[in-house]
Amino acid sequence: MLQIGQAAPNVTLPRDGGTTLTLSDLQPKAVVLYFYPKDDTPGCTKESIAFTGLVEEFDAAGAVVIGISKDSVKKHDKFIAKHDLGIALLSDEDGAICEQFGTWVEKSMYGKTYMGIERATFLIDGSGNLREIWRKVKVPGHAEAVLEAVKAL
Repeated sequence: MLQIGQAAPNVTLPRDGGTTLTLSDLQPKAVVLYFYPKDDTPGCTKESIAFTGLVEEFDAAGAVVIGISKDSVKKHDKFIAKHDLGIALLSDEDGAICEQFGTWVEKSMYGKTYMGIERATFLIDGSGNLREIWRKVKVPGHAEAVLEAVKAL
């Protein structure tokens, strides 16, 4: 399990638009990396719109916001276009990065258990170290709380 203070895994994944993104290439900016279950579902849409609404403030504070799910790049492109999102979305189709960050977990709904992505956010400082970790995120007010943490770096 990842701990605050340790180096974040340096990942490279395909992103919306058909290119790739490597976390270390963003240094010395801070990175807000949020994992979410699925494009175009109610909670994930609200979360992505909330981060998009604050993207200029994150930028002014020296941070880049990036979302990750197991959806394909094609689905990410549609999601971004449909909701006019202003953040990068990475595709972790095989789930390897979700495993590294400990967000691929057993969940339960209506008495059935299944594997899925836990909504979680990681704040990585400009040196590549984990500064904050939010697990089992509730969407309302979350983007604002993350922005305050970025400003406190």
